[in-house]
Amino acid sequence: MTATPEHLDAGTERRIGEAFARREHRLDVRERVEGMALGGAFLVAALVLAVTADAARPGSPLLALAFTALFTVAARIEFVIGDGRVVPTQVVFVPMLLLLPTPLVPLLVAAALVASTAVDAVRGKAAPERVLLAVADAWYSLAPATVLVVAHAQLPAWAHSPAYAAAFVAQLAVDAALTLAWLRSVVALREVIVVWRVDALLAPIGLLAAVAAADAPYAALLVLPLVSLLAIFAREREARIAHSLELGRAYRGTALLLRDLLEEDDEYTGHHTEGVVELSAAVARRLGVDEDLQRETELGALLHDIGKIHIPDAIINKPGKLDEDEWAIMKTHTVEGQKMLDQVGGLLGSVGLVVRASHERYDGGGYPDGLAGEAIPLSARIVSACDAFDAMTTTRSYRKAMAVSVAVQELRDNAGTQFDPGVVEALLAVIGDPGWEASLSEAPAPALSRAAVRSA
Repeated sequence: MTATPEHLDAGTERRIGEAFARREHRLDVRERVEGMALGGAFLVAALVLAVTADAARPGSPLLALAFTALFTVAARIEFVIGDGRVVPTQVVFVPMLLLLPTPLVPLLVAAALVASTAVDAVRGKAAPERVLLAVADAWYSLAPATVLVVAHAQLPAWAHSPAYAAAFVAQLAVDAALTLAWLRSVVALREVIVVWRVDALLAPIGLLAAVAAADAPYAALLVLPLVSLLAIFAREREARIAHSLELGRAYRGTALLLRDLLEEDDEYTGHHTEGVVELSAAVARRLGVDEDLQRETELGALLHDIGKIHIPDAIINKPGKLDEDEWAIMKTHTVEGQKMLDQVGGLLGSVGLVVRASHERYDGGGYPDGLAGEAIPLSARIVSACDAFDAMTTTRSYRKAMAVSVAVQELRDNAGTQFDPGVVEALLAVIGDPGWEASLSEAPAPALSRAAVRSA
């Protein structure tokens, strides 16, 4: 369980959000059918084990109830990790296997998981029908119980260590198989590995408690202080994650607010920005970049013109070419934009670097720093090409829109000089995608020379 940074990476933020939403939403037909099938199959298998297997230790209803209650408490301690969650039940589960009648333990685990999920349902943190899935979640407990029964290793003794290891491996295998099958996601493998690591760290503690309490089973309940400590850590982590998610929403809200201010100051620039955002996001996805860079590109496109708030309206709306002094003022908008975002800080502070570099040229002839090639952030290279294309295909104060076909040729002609060739290739692929619905003007206009293609 790693520390939570000030703001989550985009992929983790998305997966956590989806995981929270999944738990609160009603199950779809597939989930209900699969959940009932898995739960029913588990109950049959667990009942067969409980009825047919001989227990090495007599049962104590009071002890079983105490351990089941403790397991319920432990199951409610959740460490969120992307698509899934880690619960520190292993520290209770291992003593249950060795201090209670082993064949009955899977049924007790299922009862505890149902109770835990029912509490979440009552509190509105989970859809009520997810109580049904809790039974299926108990499958992992059946494998180690079966191994211990078959290996005649139901009692706590160091001589049974090989059987304990085999039982633990069986538990991990079943848990991983069911998790991957349920989530149907390769990404889930990372979450499974984290679960394995946590279980591997807690299992020895549970084993020590079981061995120490071999002659006094109730003594194993002294793991409760450890469970309570883990609950404190879980609450602190949940608070950090909630803060991080809220911070991410705040950054996006701030970005949208700045965009609205820009649109109020200059209606054309605001609408132009919307087109650039949609196109830049599509190109980033086409390039297959990670979700952090996709988010950076989207926010960079949203705010690439924010510095124009500081540019006089007489320059922004001038019909015709700017003179040398006016052009020098216009070119300061990228630096001004970065300064504004630096004042916000955090995620938008890094987006400020994209804004600053959004008018650099691939050949090094851009501004403000004369960066060239891959020295220009990829997000800025994407925004630059999309900004130019949107500018060419919409009517501006100093010229009419050009036809898309003409703008496409301009992109091709400037690939390798003004624009990153790879970005141009992806942009042209997006434009040619029949699923791409961009409101681009097809009004014909005389082709502009490269020097006149102004996207500042």
